[in-house]
Amino acid sequence: MTIMAKRVLFVCVENSNRSQMAEAFARMHGGNAVEAYSAGSRPSGHVNPKAIESMREVGYDLTHHRSKSIDEMAEMEFDYAVTMGCGDACPFVKAAHREDWNIPDPRDMASDEFRSVRDLIERKVKALVDSISPQ
Repeated sequence: MTIMAKRVLFVCVENSNRSQMAEAFARMHGGNAVEAYSAGSRPSGHVNPKAIESMREVGYDLTHHRSKSIDEMAEMEFDYAVTMGCGDACPFVKAAHREDWNIPDPRDMASDEFRSVRDLIERKVKALVDSISPQ
């Protein structure tokens, strides 16, 4: 029996910090069970260098990611759409399940605070992956 990967979209406004890190952690921890994407309602056009450095510290290279618009995902269907707490409901995203994680925007935070947000995102992604992965 072939198990289909769950398609998960992580959304924040700029797609430069939180959603990028969430996508990376889903790729790291989700294995074949998760197909991860991220996007923003008003993408900044770049991934924050702090996010790149912060993820480098945990062994993930974000330099190959790019800031994407949620409009690029309009035709896709997702099993989960996860917003980061930025007020984006993303009603036009087709998703079977929706969650809002209410994660603070780390963009202007000092490095230690930024890492704390990164670690919070990792814990939440691990919990999500555990809940949707086949046992």
